[in-house]
Amino acid sequence: MPAVFERAVESLHSAQFRSEVHLEETAAPKRLAPHTHALSADVFVEDDDDEATATGRLVLLYDPAGQEAWHGEFRLVTYLRASLEPEMGSDPLLLAVGWTWMIDALAARLAPYTAASGTVTRVASEGFGGMAGELASAEIEIRASWTPLDPDLTPHALAWGDALSTAAGLVPLPAGVVAIPQTRRRRSP
Repeated sequence: MPAVFERAVESLHSAQFRSEVHLEETAAPKRLAPHTHALSADVFVEDDDDEATATGRLVLLYDPAGQEAWHGEFRLVTYLRASLEPEMGSDPLLLAVGWTWMIDALAARLAPYTAASGTVTRVASEGFGGMAGELASAEIEIRASWTPLDPDLTPHALAWGDALSTAAGLVPLPAGVVAIPQTRRRRSP
């Protein structure tokens, strides 16, 4: 493993997320770049929640030769999904606001980047017929990628955690407040 990639992975793992964000290493896709690493996270708003309010994945890609579309050797790719109140899911501004959660988090963490791109999708469900009694639900899905301009990826990881927390409906931590390291939570089968 190249030393520059190893240091980038270490910087991702050095990020201290808020206690509601439960992080674990996960299998990374192998075909996107010569070197890859991935993290997944679930956000549990209440301690006794059985299901995560939001979930996400952050994938680090490294190609020593660089890729033209990336504008660099590294690329960060994320997928975030969060449950929403049905009324919020129908808000016409939701998609634009969802995109700003990621971009604003990068700016707030002073995480330098270029070539950001992505999509925001709203998913709404309502039962009919035999399922007419089911509660209506809504979700937001954010897919984004960007090229970090600094090999220290800690602020990028923290921005990802912030966007995930915002999508889950958590109030941002006040300036100067440091997150308490998370404990590992067992996923229910």
